[in-house]
Parts: sequence; structure tokens; C-alpha cells
Amino acid sequence: MLTLHPMDRYVGIDYGRKRTGVAVSDPLGIFASALDTVQTAKIIEYLKTYAQKENVKAFVVGYPVNMNGKPSEAAADVDVFLKQLAKHFPQIPVILEDERFTSVLAHRAMIDGGMKKSGRMDKNSVDKISAAIILQSWMDKKVTL
Repeated sequence: MLTLHPMDRYVGIDYGRKRTGVAVSDPLGIFASALDTVQTAKIIEYLKTYAQKENVKAFVVGYPVNMNGKPSEAAADVDVFLKQLAKHFPQIPVILEDERFTSVLAHRAMIDGGMKKSGRMDKNSVDKISAAIILQSWMDKKVTL
């Protein structure tokens, strides 16, 4: 079981070829909040800067799987990213979380939250909200274990 210290954060990541959504937990590890959408080419530098300011307890990375539970084509891109994470952050654990329905859930959350259609069309919003859903999904399961 991972124990949290007052300033520990879990970081949720929705990795994409062009953009990567980032979310963070509150210090108690109960709630996830959308943080940012970063150009994928700059995600490692972004995470390094974040990790200098906050104690990152673990990265929770959305892993693309098909309906049959097997990795999807996009998993190969995520696998490359996972190797980069391990290289640059060897001391921080990486947890994989099924991301099958996160984009659909992100759009639903934006609609339910009253976001106008123009805001919902902004892929940056979808990516960071998807990252928050990935992180929240994992934290919810962790609490019930």
C-alpha cells in the first residue's frame, strides 16, 4: 500500500501522439484535477519541472486496450513513452490504468458541467479531463482495495 505524505501527488497522464493530458491528485490522494495539456514532444521536460516542485508518488498512465482487453495499436506509442518515464524518473513508480472510455467520459463530463460546444471541441480540454478521469478511476479503485 502506498502511503501519502502531506505534499505527495499522483500524476495522471493521458498520452497522445500530439498532445498529452496531465492531471494531479490532491495531497490526500482522493480527488483528481485536470492540470494541463502539453505538446507531447515537451512532456518529459514538463514532468521534470513539475516533479521539482511537488513530490510525485506515482505516475498513473492511461493504457489503450481494445474491448477484448488486449493492447490496441496506440499501445505501442504509450510503450515508448513508458520507457522514457522509466529512464527519466527511475525512482517514481508507473501504474497503468485502462483508458478505454475516457474520451467518451470526458465529453460527458464537459456536457454535464455546462461547457459550451466550442469548449468541448477544444482537444486540449478533452486531453486534460481524460487524464483526470484516468487518475480518478485508479484512485477510486485504490481506496476500495
